[in-house]
Amino acid sequence: MKPLNTLAAVMCLLSITSVQASPAVDTLLADYRQQGVTDFNAEAGRQLWNREFKSEAGKTRSCATCHSDDPRRVGKHAKTGKAIEPMAPSVNPKRLSDEKQIRKWFSRNCKWTLGRECTAQEQGDVLLYLQGL
Repeated sequence: MKPLNTLAAVMCLLSITSVQASPAVDTLLADYRQQGVTDFNAEAGRQLWNREFKSEAGKTRSCATCHSDDPRRVGKHAKTGKAIEPMAPSVNPKRLSDEKQIRKWFSRNCKWTLGRECTAQEQGDVLLYLQGL
């Protein structure tokens, strides 16, 4: 590939990435890096999203339990049955747009699903996964 063509391809990819980027996610990822995380992995985020955990009561849970195995679809709250709007910002532009909300829901949902707080690595991986959908 000629240097000019390579530059054009890189610029095109950067413009696509910036359209999907979220300032809130960028801030959180920078915070996680300051905590020592060096690389985030969308595939690890996808795996965590679908991984089942046992609650103290012996029930299995995953992120997909409420948010569906495809975060581009509407989910359903496990306890109330209430609809949960899609998590993928490609379908729901409000998602991943508010840093405070992201932190709040990670805290709440990680405790309910995993039985503990999510690590900075796990949060970054899930954010990268969701942002890439």
